[in-house]
Amino acid sequence: MAERPVTLDDVRDAAARLAGVAHRTPVLRSRTLDRLVGAEVFLKCENFQRVGAFKFRGAYNAASRLSPEQLAKGVAAYSSGNHAQAVALAARELGTSAVILMPEDAPRSKLEATAGYGAEIVTYDRYTEDRTALGEALAAERGLALIPPYDHPHVIAGQGTAALELLEETGRLDLLVVPVGGGGLIAGTAVAAKGLYPDVRVIGVEPEAGDDTKRSLEEGRRVTIDVPRTIADGQAIPTPGELTFSINRRLLDGIVLVSDDEIREAMRFAFQRLKIVVEPSGATGLAALLAGRLENVSGRVGIVISGGNVDAGRFAELCG
Repeated sequence: MAERPVTLDDVRDAAARLAGVAHRTPVLRSRTLDRLVGAEVFLKCENFQRVGAFKFRGAYNAASRLSPEQLAKGVAAYSSGNHAQAVALAARELGTSAVILMPEDAPRSKLEATAGYGAEIVTYDRYTEDRTALGEALAAERGLALIPPYDHPHVIAGQGTAALELLEETGRLDLLVVPVGGGGLIAGTAVAAKGLYPDVRVIGVEPEAGDDTKRSLEEGRRVTIDVPRTIADGQAIPTPGELTFSINRRLLDGIVLVSDDEIREAMRFAFQRLKIVVEPSGATGLAALLAGRLENVSGRVGIVISGGNVDAGRFAELCG
């Protein structure tokens, strides 16, 4: 991908664009959690972001930079759920329309929320069809501006504003732990964090079934796996993005894996001890911390809780 690198200045510019539009989400603390893991833990709670996930940051930053002519025609996106909602809401905020390609087995709550923001939904089979090819064809056919879920410089810069806010509030951290799907959130996080504090360790977390980024970093090239079957639907990605991987291979300090059972336990802990609802993908960073998957945990640790979009029935099924 020939895009220029994403910089700390890009993240700061995105933060200025998002001011008054996106929520500045809370940072929660828990003495119980600190005691369990032997560190000071700061939880950046993007489950309180608009659309219930960090995705609104990148979607709005990208969509708001489109020309009036592009906005007049509308936008398109492909997503398993959170980016779908984010683009739909960004389109509504900017007075344009959105067409979203979503897997037919996406959580019903995410399908309904996306439609509720006014988007047209087109479905596909995530296990047999290529969503990138379908999304690009859909956008081209209808003359729409495509906003991809992670592999776009403005999306990455927007996602990095969550870490920028966290570090503005906490100051220097020793370790920053972030869920990894296509890699946009952790790429933006790493750009922001390493730009401010070059010595901070940035570690990504993937579900065991979806270890495409871990394998890719180990092999030094983008690896494609079968579409993961995991409760962390937001991380069911078969290969890292091209731009996100180019950033992450340069800036990340490692990737760890968590099981679905460890994700469930983290969701329970967040609900019972922190009194917050976290979706499976949003809980993977906390899961890695609680399950002891991270090495050298000490000092000040930041965890990005990336989203909370799970309906009551699904939450009870997973955590009951």
